[in-house]
Amino acid sequence: MNKRNEIIAGAARIFEAEGFRGIGIDRVIAPAGASTRTLYKHFGSRDGLVIAVLEARHRAFMDLLTGDGAKDDPVGSLFDTLQRWLEQHGARGCMLLRARSEYSGANAEIVSLVSQQKQAFRQEIARRVRCVLGNDDPQLSTQIWLLFEGATAAASVANESVTGDARHAALLLLELARARRV
Repeated sequence: MNKRNEIIAGAARIFEAEGFRGIGIDRVIAPAGASTRTLYKHFGSRDGLVIAVLEARHRAFMDLLTGDGAKDDPVGSLFDTLQRWLEQHGARGCMLLRARSEYSGANAEIVSLVSQQKQAFRQEIARRVRCVLGNDDPQLSTQIWLLFEGATAAASVANESVTGDARHAALLLLELARARRV
């Protein structure tokens, strides 16, 4: 692994566990054994590192979705992937939304990035709904997105099993949508 990726991986673990803005830069780069000079060389600033971490996190999750059994169960597999993600990374809520909250009013670029990432995910859900139903259903897509985001948040105060409940609710909504079309 190159130094840039080591810094991103170490910072991601720290940000995930402790948040973004309340941690000194030395603490953030310590897991990679990097200097502040190396940080600035690769990222330009502390916020540049945050952006790189958020981009890597989003890309990792979206990549995981591409191999998640979407052909057999496009919507249910979203929640199966979430379950695996939470088991691997822990149930602490959505890192992207936490970053958006911490940087709201402080860094428009980070806030915009998270909005773009969430929009891309919503489009992936809409694509999967379209795959199941054969047509667009924006309201259903939004409902499934809300179930997904809610399960992500709820798992941090309950446990990962809430993803199964959200999966079940999403599939019931799909069945209702199919029944309306008949």
